Amino acid sequence: MKPIRRKTNETDVEVVIGPAGAPSRIATGIPFLDHMIATFARYAGVSLQLTASGDLPHHLIEDVAITIGSAIAAYAPSTAARYGDRTIPMDDALVQCVLDLGGRPYYRGPLPSSLYDHWMRSFSDNARATVHLRVLRGTDRHHVVEAAFKALGLALRDALQEGGAVFSTKGSVRLEGPDR
Repeated sequence: MKPIRRKTNETDVEVVIGPAGAPSRIATGIPFLDHMIATFARYAGVSLQLTASGDLPHHLIEDVAITIGSAIAAYAPSTAARYGDRTIPMDDALVQCVLDLGGRPYYRGPLPSSLYDHWMRSFSDNARATVHLRVLRGTDRHHVVEAAFKALGLALRDALQEGGAVFSTKGSVRLEGPDR
C-alpha cells in the first residue's frame, strides 16, 4: 500500500500498512507508544511500518493516531465483514472493544489515560469507525490501556475479514472530494 504521511509544524508521521507477514517496524521515540502500536498491529493481523517524530508527546500521539486511522480507512475493503467485538483480560484489567468500520466515526470510552483516550478518539475519527471501549475492570493504567489496544486490534482483525459482500443496506458508500 502507498504510504500515508502527515506532516505539520509539530510532527512528521508516515505509515505503510499491509497484510501480516512482514514484521512491523515502529519508531516514534516514545517507548510505550511504540509498544502499543506494535501490539495493535500484531493483534489486528496487519504489518505496520511507522516512523514518527514530533515536538511534544501529545502532538505525536495524536498525529500517529490520525495517520494510522487514515491508513486503516484506505486499507479496509468495501466488502469487509465490517464489525468486530472482542474482550481482553490482562492481569487485573478487562476491556471490551466493539467496532464498526461502516464509515461513521464515533468514539466512546474513556480510558484511564487522557493521552491514550485521545489516541482512540483520533483513530476512530480518521478510520471513520465507530469504536466503543468499555473498561470492565482494572486499576493498573498500563494494563487497562494495553488491553484496550489488544481488544481494538482483535476487533479490527474481525472487521477487516473479507465478507464477500457489502454489509449495508445502503450498498457501497463512496465519498468524493479533495480529501477522499
